[in-house]
Amino acid sequence: MAVLVGVERARKPVGSASSRLAVGVGALAVVVFALASAHLIDDTYITLSYARNLAFHGRWGLLADATANTATSPLNVLTLAALTFVTRNAVFAAGLSFVACQVLTVLALRRIGAAMELPRWFAPVTAAALMVNPVLLSSIGLEVALGVAGIGWLLVFARERRPLALGLVTGALALVRLDLLVVAAVVVLVRRRCWTGGWRTAFGTALVAVPWFALSWVALGAAVPDTLVIKTQQGAQRAWGRWDFGNGPALYWRYFPWQVVLSFAPVVLAAVASLVWTVALLRRSPAAKRTAPFAVLALAGAAYCFVYIGLGVPPYHWYYGPGIACATVFVCAAASSLSGTGVVRLLAAGLIGASALAYAGGGLPRAFAPITSNYTSSAQYAEIGRAVGAITGGKVVASAGEIGVLAYTCDCAVVDVFSDRGRLRDAIAAAKTTAGPVVRTLLEVNFHFLEPGVPRRADFLLERHSGGPPPGAIAHWRITAPMLGPDDLYLRLAP
Repeated sequence: MAVLVGVERARKPVGSASSRLAVGVGALAVVVFALASAHLIDDTYITLSYARNLAFHGRWGLLADATANTATSPLNVLTLAALTFVTRNAVFAAGLSFVACQVLTVLALRRIGAAMELPRWFAPVTAAALMVNPVLLSSIGLEVALGVAGIGWLLVFARERRPLALGLVTGALALVRLDLLVVAAVVVLVRRRCWTGGWRTAFGTALVAVPWFALSWVALGAAVPDTLVIKTQQGAQRAWGRWDFGNGPALYWRYFPWQVVLSFAPVVLAAVASLVWTVALLRRSPAAKRTAPFAVLALAGAAYCFVYIGLGVPPYHWYYGPGIACATVFVCAAASSLSGTGVVRLLAAGLIGASALAYAGGGLPRAFAPITSNYTSSAQYAEIGRAVGAITGGKVVASAGEIGVLAYTCDCAVVDVFSDRGRLRDAIAAAKTTAGPVVRTLLEVNFHFLEPGVPRRADFLLERHSGGPPPGAIAHWRITAPMLGPDDLYLRLAP
């Protein structure tokens, strides 16, 4: 009895410390989202439109009256839809999801950090570094935060040798983003006796992932979201000119130099730390052994980035999120394992503080995310969307390349390849034309049940046009953005 009482007393401080940590990180996440909600990027509003339409209309699509399959993250949409159904507000639901993801992430980091005998400050400092990273800040509302939380628990269950739980998390990651299976594969396979419990891991993965992909294949016409074809075709057609995932940071450096430095500093530090860690491991350093799971995570993040470089997709900033998150966790773990952590903690505080200052330097609230490639601010897009809805009377409007906020606020049908599956046929045909026999077969299997139909006829067109109004223009807005500068957006009658 005395032993049991002693064990119970020993547990209470741990539980209370975890609760305090969760509350503290949750409170910080609330503040971060309150600031970031003013500049959620256009692609976030694509996700929010999916969530709102599913919650209010039972429709899987960007528009309330048309089915589509361009939501890259089914699990993010399902989570936001459930929260939207309860709260009746998709943006508020995104805030709840973001806060929950930060709490889940820090609890996973605390659990594995305690198991590897890292200092207590490792988990909260890492969580703070992730939250203020400019790339991750600019991706709020997308699936990045959900993916980071999943990767954290993947690491926990891989170290604890819990094969079924590991499989369940792997299946969840497949639903967050299918490409996160690259991270999961490295974490699962780079272990001693990785085959032990393999069938239970495979069963757990299939239990979570297969029902959705089977349903999507039959009911939505494709097992894999249509964005895979759309974005790879953008890369093949050089939609961003000479810029792709591999050299994208250099493009962002031109417009957001400090944000790029602060965003990718963990990646550079992780590359250096991995070399030092390898030498230390060969010398059987205790610190290197304590951080072995995190080194595997860094390797997984690198593999993820190399896959994207191979795909040659455009450099959308949120694509860098998983790699940056993996590098950040590894760097913080490696730093916390050093004997003299006073200087390390000071440097970590400096990096976090610099990111916070860079965010607030231009004044609050911000009109734009720290890193963005949108044509104008979400606030102006919302004004334009409401005006377009009033002018067109709810008729069909073709987008000018960005659709998220407009579709969310217009109360009309804004169409492009993301919302109108009739416009997807050309992208599929182009992908098959340039693909080899294996990829072509996979595309045919994936779209076996697809009936794209006829593209919807647009009554109005939105166009970015310089040099005066185009023929038939009935409305005009002067727009501006950090990467694109000033421009003119016109609404005109469709020919």
